[in-house]
Amino acid sequence: MTYSIVARDPETNAVGVIVASRFFAAGAMVPYVGPDYAIASQSWVNPLWGTDGVGLLADGESALSVLDGMVQKDEGQATRQAHMIDRKGNVAAFTGEECTDWAGHELGDGFSVAGNMLAGKDVVGDTARAYQDNLDKPFAERLLLAMEAGERAGGDKRGKQSAGLLIHRGEAYPWLDIRADDHADPLQELRRLYTVAQETYLIVADYLPTKDRFSGHQNEDELAAKMEAANEEREARGYESPSLASGTIL
Repeated sequence: MTYSIVARDPETNAVGVIVASRFFAAGAMVPYVGPDYAIASQSWVNPLWGTDGVGLLADGESALSVLDGMVQKDEGQATRQAHMIDRKGNVAAFTGEECTDWAGHELGDGFSVAGNMLAGKDVVGDTARAYQDNLDKPFAERLLLAMEAGERAGGDKRGKQSAGLLIHRGEAYPWLDIRADDHADPLQELRRLYTVAQETYLIVADYLPTKDRFSGHQNEDELAAKMEAANEEREARGYESPSLASGTIL
């Protein structure tokens, strides 16, 4: 009832999960992401594969070791599907034999695609190809393009309802965490949210405190200049914000 990508960006070392499903709030249930590792637990979701798994990945265990351990101790393994990437960029995936057809996964260099209850195997295949074909794009954009390719191949065979995108850039907190929990076109809604996030949110995100810089970047003039430059660039190209917000940001 879900398809997703787990990946690491070789340029920024960001890690993320993007998911779409004909199920409410898949973005709340499927992704589990840390500073430099990530897990997607889906099908008949066992959240402990995610919560316990990220702890083991944080301790330096390999993706394959963590995944094998979860499979071995879960009596419901036949209905589970999960894939993950560890701190070294290794990926691993499992699709239980009782996951609803079509179900399967594909591993790539620094990424994995997996899905179940899909229109067909092309959903996973086309998603993987689109991810690989857009390595020149920003990480979030690449993830969105890949999922949109999977949707064009049929996506979840029951239809659409929710999607979520969660990206970390070396910190315990997310760089970007957006969701469409109940929407007629959730991936398009994610794209709208990502567009709005680029207006101000992701500029500010680069100035937040980090584990190496507890107080963050205190240069408010520099931040204000970057935001003003971004506004001027958008005005120059006739950009119209898709934001639903009212009022003016001061």
